[in-house]
Amino acid sequence: MAIDKVTTPAVADDSVTLAKMAPGTDGNIISYDASGNPVAVATGSAGQVLTSAGAGAPPTFAAASGGGITQADILYYSGSNSFSAGSQNTFSSWTRQSQSGYAKIGDGVTESSGVFTLPATGIYFIQLHLYIYAGSDVTYITTNIYGTQNNGSNWTNLASDDTSIKQVVGQTYLSSQQFAQFDCTNTSTHKIYTSSYGTHNYNVGNSTNGSYISFIRLGDT
Repeated sequence: MAIDKVTTPAVADDSVTLAKMAPGTDGNIISYDASGNPVAVATGSAGQVLTSAGAGAPPTFAAASGGGITQADILYYSGSNSFSAGSQNTFSSWTRQSQSGYAKIGDGVTESSGVFTLPATGIYFIQLHLYIYAGSDVTYITTNIYGTQNNGSNWTNLASDDTSIKQVVGQTYLSSQQFAQFDCTNTSTHKIYTSSYGTHNYNVGNSTNGSYISFIRLGDT
């Protein structure tokens, strides 16, 4: 009598050999579809990883998610170092670090008239460090990091610092630091600038490593 199918009890455990399996394509992986039937997962490309599509669908090969930091840059202030009291002063003219050992990651930040354009969308950690010196009659200096989401039509104060200065004879030297986290979803409209305000004329260090700003892309937006 002809047998048109083999029942499960008739197949002993560990008895199906590779030779008994149907030919496939090199690199395919066997999975199951939404109906519970065997299905071959198509071969991926070199460097891709097997990615779950969730319940009810077989996995697929896809490009690996980006790992690690993809953008990081430091620029130091190289513009005029003399600022007037009683008004917000914007820092323009920044230069990328160039001393031996420095290297940026990614495309790098660009600056024009004190406004920074980020090289890629994502969430950024921003650090501003200013080296300041002023006369004895300055009582405080405020420094800020601002961000815009509409190309400068509106600016939001992301970080601010008031540094009090004791009145002493001669010049007083100090440093000011602010930290901010900024979500850039569009590099054409989401930008950064910095400013300061003093109660008297003051100077900001404008040589390498004196005053600088750093940008580190932490991850996707």
